[in-house]
Formats: sequence, structure tokens, C-alpha cells
Amino acid sequence: MRVLVTGGAGFVGTNLIKRLLKDGHEVISVDNYSTGKKENEQPGCHYYDKDLSKWSWWMLGVEDEIEGVDIIFHLAALPRIVPSFEKPLDTYKAGPQSTINVLEWARHHETPVIYAGSSSVKGDVYANPYTFTKWQNEHLLELYNKVFNVPTAICRFYNVYGEHQANEGSYCNVLGIFETQYKEGKPLTITGDGEQRRDFTYVGDIVDGLVRCGTSLLIPNAYHAKINGKSFELGNGNNYSINELAEAFGDYPKEYIDARPGEMRETLNTDTKAQEKLGWKPSGDIIRFIKENYVLDK
Repeated sequence: MRVLVTGGAGFVGTNLIKRLLKDGHEVISVDNYSTGKKENEQPGCHYYDKDLSKWSWWMLGVEDEIEGVDIIFHLAALPRIVPSFEKPLDTYKAGPQSTINVLEWARHHETPVIYAGSSSVKGDVYANPYTFTKWQNEHLLELYNKVFNVPTAICRFYNVYGEHQANEGSYCNVLGIFETQYKEGKPLTITGDGEQRRDFTYVGDIVDGLVRCGTSLLIPNAYHAKINGKSFELGNGNNYSINELAEAFGDYPKEYIDARPGEMRETLNTDTKAQEKLGWKPSGDIIRFIKENYVLDK
């Protein structure tokens, strides 16, 4: 199978490509490297440094290379809420503007699209530019599915952590921030009161959900109908407070800083459709991950 991954040099994209290559697929990545890293490139994958927000894909100069792909995993985006306040235009260009170009190409080539959604759309979609653009992207997928018959599915991510996560810059997640601070001997910075709770999901589980969803979408007839046009919540079904994450690092200095705007107080997946329809079974636990990968190694 030929697979196109947008945002393939990023955090989740890198882990997805590693899995796809391991499974024996031919993989192509398109990424503008705004947050993706060259060092994430995997041997065997064909990488193209292109901006998806350009007016049309044939302007990208990669149409011949991506001709004949069987499925697209559309992961490209500018992640995180805080940077979206600083760069709303860039967030939009990396979001809806790029997504409609991907969908247009998929429409003309009759190619299924799996979209990397966000659990943040379960809250106030107007709380920040990032969430708003993720919400808009979902509606674009619904439009192209219903009007143009593009096979689509949405996998909403819940606070992903794991290998290849960013650990520097404004696009870090909380564990990436804690990882760097811990290794550098600096206090762990906790925003607000630290009692905000998150449903943290291991990146390997996220990748497994994406692969299961993509494989299922390619199955014709009855089973395809159970996946096509649907959305799936990829969250563990339990959550931890930020204080609990910090406590997992042991007796270590902590520093409380101002709360950040636009963030939900709690994320928690209670939807079991991914388990029922995809056979998805998340197994990661972030507290265990912290203790196995950071604390015991010091």
C-alpha cells in the first residue's frame, strides 16, 4: 500500500511513519518543517519539504511522486493552543487552508483521508484559534464526504505524549516541558493551580488507532460504511491532574506560574466507539511512562 502522511516529520507523524514502514508499506511525507524536524526522517520514507497551504497541489511540484497513493493520513497542523494566539494567521494557513487543498487532491484522485482531530473541539471551539481551526477542518471533511463522496474519517487525539515529542520551544506539550526541566535540574513549572485534568494518550496507541481506522476505511461495502464519515475518540478513558504528573517525578522542586488562556479545565474520553468499531485497546499510562523513562534513569 502507498501511503501519504502530511506532517510526517512531526511528533505523531514520525511515529506513524515508523509503524507504516514496519508494516511493509511505501510511505511518502509532505511537511513544511515549521515544527517538524529533519532528524525525525525515517530511512525508507520519501520526504518532501512543501507548504500545503499553497493554492493547489500541482503547484507543490510533487504530484507525480504522490500519484497513486491509496490513503492519506492528514496530520499537518501547527499544534498547541498558546502559540495560536500569537500566530492566528499561520494557524489558519496550516489548518483549513491546507486541509481544503488536501481534500481537493483527494477528491480528484478518489483517495480516502484520515484526519488527525483534537479533543479540544469537545469544548468551546471559540476559546482559541487552534481549536477553532481544528473544528473548521472537521467540517471541511464532512462537506467533502457528503457532497463529493470523499471517504473520510476523523481520529480525535487526547493529549498525546511519547517518543519524538517536542521538548523545546513553544510547541512543547506539558510532558515535553517537564522532561527538559527535569533533565536540566530546573523546577517543574505548573500553570494555574495544577488541578486541571487531562486524558493523556500514549503515541503508540494513537498510531494504532490511526492504522486501524485507515485499514478499516479501505475495506469495501458493509464495514466501510461503519467507518466512512465517522469520528473516533482516541483517549484512554481516564485522566490525571498536572499536579499528579509533577508528583510522578518524585520529591522534586515545583514552581506555580500563571494559568494559560484558552485551555479546557478537563479532558476525558467517555466514547467507546473506537474500541467497538476498530478493536482499539489503548494500553499506555503516562505515570508509568514518566517513572520508566525519566525517574528511574536519573
